[in-house]
Amino acid sequence: MDGSIARPRPFLALGVRLLAAAALATMAMLVKLSSERGVHLGELLFWRQAITLVLTACLLGFTGRLAVIPTRRLGAHCRRAISGIITMCFVYGSVILLPLAEATVLSFTTPLFAVLLSVMLFGDKVGYYRWGAVLMGFAGVAIIVQPTNTMIAPAGLAVGLIAGAMVAWVSFQIQDLNTSENPLGIVFWFTALTTPILALLLPLFWANHNLTTWLVVGAVGISGALAQLLLTASLRFGSAATIIVMDYTALLWATFYGWSVFGRLPPSALLLGAPLIIAAGILIAWRERMLALERHSAAAGPV
Repeated sequence: MDGSIARPRPFLALGVRLLAAAALATMAMLVKLSSERGVHLGELLFWRQAITLVLTACLLGFTGRLAVIPTRRLGAHCRRAISGIITMCFVYGSVILLPLAEATVLSFTTPLFAVLLSVMLFGDKVGYYRWGAVLMGFAGVAIIVQPTNTMIAPAGLAVGLIAGAMVAWVSFQIQDLNTSENPLGIVFWFTALTTPILALLLPLFWANHNLTTWLVVGAVGISGALAQLLLTASLRFGSAATIIVMDYTALLWATFYGWSVFGRLPPSALLLGAPLIIAAGILIAWRERMLALERHSAAAGPV
């Protein structure tokens, strides 16, 4: 039996996912803080991947799970690596260009784009529930980006929405890899393939920083690695459709960090639009779970 398989433990899964959301929000805050301290996006990407690679390799070595590294799907890992690093550029870019709360809310559009991509690329049949959720979610986006919200720059909006779409696309790639690969192996190959490329490009972005800035950059890598490992662990003990609701707690952290670190509170438009986007994501997750249960029941046949 694959050592990655674990007994479902829904409450543990929810707790781990809650920690993952906090780690992701903390990483976003540190990315923005690093940028404001003069750190280039290229530097952040390199250290994020390099630190995650080292921590993942150490984890695999200390737990005696190096056997998950060999793969017969190197091509799929390469495609995921290319998509993943482009996605990280947009995800980090949205955090740099937008206030934390707004960037976080736009990241919640990923389930909406996942529905659209499933129709356009895979010909999936989508019913009233999910189409209604998509419309409701983008209505929330429209409320947030209304002309009176001067905190939303057009470039930031575009980068944030592209980030949401790219994360949805990468999710399909990871879902495919998960059918044959260990989750930690997927993380290892993503970082192992992208870190050398980013290292070659690093001289283009390298700059001298003071000790405090280097500590912030290091914290970006550590919090990002921790978030990735926590996300992987949460999916070992519970289904994505069940635990995704915890992801939305990142908005609470983003609001807190925006106020305490950057002295910004979200505008009233965000308070009106965010619930629609969050409700849309929860509705899509619930509907996906119902459809999965129906497929399982049909496959089981009459008792």
